[in-house]
Amino acid sequence: MRRRTRTLIGTIAILGFVIVYAPLAMALADSRISQTPALVQTVLYCLLGIAWIFPLMPVIRWMERPDPDPNL
Repeated sequence: MRRRTRTLIGTIAILGFVIVYAPLAMALADSRISQTPALVQTVLYCLLGIAWIFPLMPVIRWMERPDPDPNL
């Protein structure tokens, strides 16, 4: 599969994941995090803000692989 195709598929997958992740993170923040002290809220919001990248790292690595050598 060419890199361009992988990038398209990966972009669609990332957008789909973020569309699902964002409302879940907001619901968690609204229901649980808002009742914690300010310092804990800050840490938890930072964690929620970057937590989406960990499940998507394999997709990003897959998207960025170089194309196979056509001469082989």
